[in-house]
This record gives sequence, C-alpha cells and structure tokens, in this order.
Amino acid sequence: MFATLSDRLADTFKNLRGKGRLSEADIDATAREIRIALLEADVALPVVKEFVAAVKERARGEEVSQALNPAQQIVKIVNEELVNILGGETRRLRFAKTGPTVIMLAGLQGAGKTTLAAKLALWLKEQGRTPMLVAADLQRPNAVQQLQVNGDRVGVPVFAPEPGNGVGDPVSVARASVEEAKRKLHDVVIIDTAGRLGVDAELMKQAADIRDAVRPDEVLFVVDAMIGQDAVTTAQMFLDGVGYDGVVLTKLDGDARGGAALSIASITGKPVMFASAGEKMTDFDLFHPDRMAGRILDMGDMLTLIEQAEKAFDEEESRKAAEKLATTGDFTLDDFLTQMQQIRKLGSMSKIMGMLPGMGQFREQLDNFDEREIDRIQAIIQSMTPAERANPKLIDGSRRARIAKGSGRQVSDVNQLVDRFFEARKMMQSMMRGGGVPGMPGMPGMPGMAGGKRAKARQAPKKGKGKRVSGNPAKAAQQAAAAKEKTAASPFGTPAEDIDYEKAAAALDLPKDFSKFLK
Repeated sequence: MFATLSDRLADTFKNLRGKGRLSEADIDATAREIRIALLEADVALPVVKEFVAAVKERARGEEVSQALNPAQQIVKIVNEELVNILGGETRRLRFAKTGPTVIMLAGLQGAGKTTLAAKLALWLKEQGRTPMLVAADLQRPNAVQQLQVNGDRVGVPVFAPEPGNGVGDPVSVARASVEEAKRKLHDVVIIDTAGRLGVDAELMKQAADIRDAVRPDEVLFVVDAMIGQDAVTTAQMFLDGVGYDGVVLTKLDGDARGGAALSIASITGKPVMFASAGEKMTDFDLFHPDRMAGRILDMGDMLTLIEQAEKAFDEEESRKAAEKLATTGDFTLDDFLTQMQQIRKLGSMSKIMGMLPGMGQFREQLDNFDEREIDRIQAIIQSMTPAERANPKLIDGSRRARIAKGSGRQVSDVNQLVDRFFEARKMMQSMMRGGGVPGMPGMPGMPGMAGGKRAKARQAPKKGKGKRVSGNPAKAAQQAAAAKEKTAASPFGTPAEDIDYEKAAAALDLPKDFSKFLK
C-alpha cells in the first residue's frame, strides 16, 4: 500500500547521501520532496503541513548540524515524526475487570466489519480468550449468514436470534447478547453493527442506541484504508456522532496510496489499534506505529516477521531437525521440504521478503514472484524415492530424468533443486559446527576463520615486535646499557652466554631420592 510513498522518500534521501553538511537549500529541497510524497499518498493537507514543519524545524537544529552523517539523521527525524502521526505508541485493548468485555464495531458499509469481527475473534481466541460474535447487522442482506459462516471458520460461536434481512431489532439483540455471554461464560462479546453507503442520521442513531444499551468497553471504528481523503471526513463524523476509542484499518494489502492510515490518528486523536492486511482470517494483528514507519522507510519489520515465525513454526519439528543436524550432520530432502512448508505457513513469500530491510529496491521482483515455486519444489521432492530423498547423491542422470517426468518439470529444474539443496546443507552444517554464521569474521569455532580452533592451530606463531630504540644517540646508549644490566641480572642468562649447568643443578636443591627420575 505504501509503495509509492516509500519509493518517493527513498529517492529523496538518496540525494542527501555523501553530504558532510546540509545547507539551508538542501533542507528546503528535502522538505519540498517529502511534502509532495505525502500529498501524492493522499495524506490529509493539515497533517502534511504539520509533519513537514516539524521535520524542517528539527533538521535546522543541532542534532543535524553537529551529526557525523546528516543524511542518516534526517532519516531518523522523518522516522520519528512518522511514528508520531501514526499514533506514537501501540494501543492495546482494555478488558473489563468484571463481566464480559464488550467490543462494538462501527463503520460504513463495505469497510469489512463482518469479516473483521471474525478476524478479531480468532485473534482473541489465540490470546486465550473465549469470545462470542453477535449478529446485530440486521439490515444488509445475508449479513447474519455471513457472520455465522465466518464464525464457523474460526471456531467461535455466533449469537444470532434474528434472521436479519430487515427483520429484528439490533438494539434488543445487542442487549440480549451480553446476558447470553454471562450465561455461557464468554469473556468477550464482539458486536457487528450495520453499516450504510454513506453517513446518515439513521446510522448514527442506531449505532448510538446500541452503544447506550450495552455500554461497550471499546468502540472500534472500522475504516477501509483504500477510500483516501474521505476516510478522514468519515472518521471525524463518526467521532462526533457516536464516538469511538480506536480505529481498525482494513485492506492494507490493497494498491491504494494509504494516506488514510497516516491521517486518521493525527486528525481525530484516536489511535489505530488493529490492521487487517489480507483475505485470510489470520491476516490481522495489532497496529504498531514504529513498525509501520519502518516499512514505509524501507527499514523492514523484523519484529513482526519473528512474531509470525514463532506462531507458524512447529517448535518441536525445528528442534528435532537442529538436533539431527548437530549430532549426525544429516539433512535430507525430506527435512528440506518440511522447512519449506513451515516457511509457507508464514503467508505470501513476497510479503515475508518485503519485511526485510532494504527490500524496497527489489519491489518489482517481489511483485512478480511466483508463489507456486514451493509447490514445484514439493512436486519434485515427492517424485523421488525414499532412498533418494535420504541420500541425494544417488540421483544420477537417469534418475533425474525419471524425477522430472514424474513431477512434470524439466531436468534442469531437478538439477537446480539438488544443487541448491547441497549448498543449503553445506551452509547449515558449517553453522552447526561453528556456532555462527558462515562468512562472519571472528565468529568462534568457524572453520577457516580467524576465531576458529583449526585456524588457530594453523596460524604461524607471531613474531614479537623488536625493542624500540631512540633516535637520540645519548638516549640509545642509555637503553643499551640498561638492557645489558638486566640480562646480567637474569638467573637464566641468555642463549649466547656460557652457563655452568652443574652449578645450576646443585643450586636446585632436589630431594635425595629425586635422582631415580632422571635415569
């Protein structure tokens, strides 16, 4: 969504590289480019003015003028200001101290409230909560049925006493849902309310009546991140008419410019709490302003990537694979396929790669990445015999032709997979032996590296530095005399001296029976 803004800001910062000092003209030109980038991204004009003014003021301050790298300091300032307009800190749900926590969803029709209700329910269920969905959208055709289907998909019960399609009182349904949750011991109630194609008095009154009937702990305004400048107008009208505690952005995976996400929190003063960025029920999480700012500035989002990996990866399988590699050094094609399948659980490969720092420059390649590549790898590996998967060295020319035919691929595809597998196994074995990343100098135990034991054994003994001699003749003579005196005082002498070994042995004063050890 923020691709255009990211590219524009990246080009702006590129012009600053290599400058040891920023002039007033450089700061003005940078601010102008940032202003254009934000306006093109559909960010609201008041937000743009405030943002650019803050950046210019800080750019003229001491933190930039005295910095060793002014360009990096400007990037740091822009990052911090982006975090500020996105809400500053991550805002989490407030849960009721007694009774079920009531969460009410409000917003325009088409914003994705019904789907988002199920996503939120699944997210809460994964947090250890026992949510219940409430079908209080009784106007939109099949809204009740849609919520019931989504509830079945995520394994969360749906309270739907009315059929909907214009039949029933949403206020009564919402009020009865709280009593139902208490009776069935649900600790969270998520109320899906009706939307409209535009903001009108009827919508506002109905939403306000539901709010007054159930007194929700959280009212979340659901907004489509793709509707542009109108999102800010709608958000403000809902705030004035109904009131809400936080914002949920949907369709963040779309190709719109995304200015709504940068505007709502700043104009309304209400934080963005959640973000939905995909069609799957799991494509939903807390909104972190600092992480979103990092994505916009192509700094990556490693924390989100790590969190997703922790949820998707099978810890037991990963531990067994690591132990197997550490003890026997074996890593088979079956293990390779298992790891690939676990990576696939993270979601779209292009989305995963996009979370890595600096991947903005490869956006075109990521956009054109074929997500079916893992399917092809799986087809090739599963066309092999168990013996071939356990020992890929058995795969000769005739076997490769058979595997290619069985998987519907070319022999060259089989060759590439086998070659990549051997490279991956070699790298992982090196990491397991050395306890670090191959190619990183100074890592302990790495074969062939300066820090490894083998490397230390192969290293020639270092020659000590010679004694420094003063360039002053008088001082040099004093140093020579002192060194001679020190050598004369040494009990062991020097290799050039004549040593009386018999006298030295007698001086050792060995025990009487020690002579038997010298025979």
